[in-house]
Amino acid sequence: MALQIVSVVAGEELPSGTPYESVNPARPAQTVATVLLAGADDFAGACRAASAAQREWARVPAPVRGRVIASIGRLVEANTEALARLVTEEIGKPYAEALGEVREIVDTCDFFLGEGRRLYGQTVPSEMPDKSLFTFRVPVGVAAVVTAGNFPVAVPSWYLVPALLCGNAVVWKPAEYAAASAHALYRLFAAAGLPDGVLNLVFADGDQTYAGLDRALGEGTVQKVGFTGSSAVGRAVGELCGRHLQSPCLELGGKNPMVVMPDADLDLAAEGALFSGFGTAGQRCTSLGTVIVHEDVHDEFLRRFTEAVRDAKVGDPNGDVLYGPLLDHKFAERYEEYLGWIQPHHTVLPGPVGRMDGDGLYYHPVVVDGVRPGDRLFLEETFGPIVGVTTFSTLDEAIDLANRPGYGLSSSIYTTDPKAVFRFREGVSAGMVSVNNSTSGAEAHLPFGGNGKSGNGSRQSGMWVLDQFTRWQAMNWDYSGRLQKAQMDVTEITPDLGFRL
Repeated sequence: MALQIVSVVAGEELPSGTPYESVNPARPAQTVATVLLAGADDFAGACRAASAAQREWARVPAPVRGRVIASIGRLVEANTEALARLVTEEIGKPYAEALGEVREIVDTCDFFLGEGRRLYGQTVPSEMPDKSLFTFRVPVGVAAVVTAGNFPVAVPSWYLVPALLCGNAVVWKPAEYAAASAHALYRLFAAAGLPDGVLNLVFADGDQTYAGLDRALGEGTVQKVGFTGSSAVGRAVGELCGRHLQSPCLELGGKNPMVVMPDADLDLAAEGALFSGFGTAGQRCTSLGTVIVHEDVHDEFLRRFTEAVRDAKVGDPNGDVLYGPLLDHKFAERYEEYLGWIQPHHTVLPGPVGRMDGDGLYYHPVVVDGVRPGDRLFLEETFGPIVGVTTFSTLDEAIDLANRPGYGLSSSIYTTDPKAVFRFREGVSAGMVSVNNSTSGAEAHLPFGGNGKSGNGSRQSGMWVLDQFTRWQAMNWDYSGRLQKAQMDVTEITPDLGFRL
């Protein structure tokens, strides 16, 4: 029986809205949840509720907030299998991957529970006597967080956990096609004891979310926006925030390159390309876009890679498969557009192209050899199970090809040459670099984020995300009993600059 889900604002359910059905992409006739989508007024109202609750939450000592984060982690851990099963049912992610996604929430909580005791400021020496200088981290206020559904519970935790730890209130708008997973995660957060209004859940479509966010920014009830999604929508969010003199945290798309050097372990490279190119059906922001392989090993790498793709299992995400269905009908339709970018000069491997037989949104894996730097398949993100292959002759050429699409999220190089590793690291524009590893697989305590069309340089995860959800406040305390003027009332010690030995 389908779940019935509504938005929750200040602890109260919103009883009305436009019905939307979240379906199981493996069996599209099955409705997982019926969700009532809220409007722009509801979103703006949620931001006002968060603003009203935030100040009291910020007064809770940071170590105590850290204990709440610890409780969230333990609750998620205790409900791992149930949450993972729901993720598999709602978005078609293989169960083994879904378990890993839930584990990432626990890892994130484990990291940040201690940050409640490490929201350090500094004590800074003054240039004048009887005066002390300090810096403090202070919460930004209310964070409006909009997330995609390809990682419906892990990626939201990258925002929610540090934002709440730092003393902010949050309005979270998850993807409507992953509503059941989001609602389950919200319930686990609420069970940890968060006061009403500190975390608010709003289901809405993109247009209503944008309109509500515009209103909230104008009313001054949102001080930070976090967005995970496409580069096109991220650009619109960035423009909106810029009009209000705010800098959002943007985690956008990617066209992630993998460079295979002539000395690479080709079996390892093929394994990495298989996982990063086709895991989660190629629907990760860090999914492999193009393999840039040295011309001397191109044929042998391609043989091993296509064999691995041919042998991979695609099907029921509850089984032992490389990937399951695409996330939703709209992603399937868009992916079929990408398949139309295949040109006569391309060689398509290893076999059939397009949708598989049956009801589910299953698609054949596609390797496209011979992509050129001017091809759409080379330049643009292709969200689905398709990987391009091209060749290079020098490392400088490979770096140029890696940077050509203008994204800058993740990258990878396979080589045994340390000099090549560091030249690649220095030259590539990506925010993340893997060596002899795939383009996917972030750990919860390293900075995650991209540059160019992949983001605005903001970073999630680890201690680096604290700069997204706090602002630095400087304080000077003069206890001399007189007005001391910086740069003017400073003791001078006169050197003898003419001294010579």
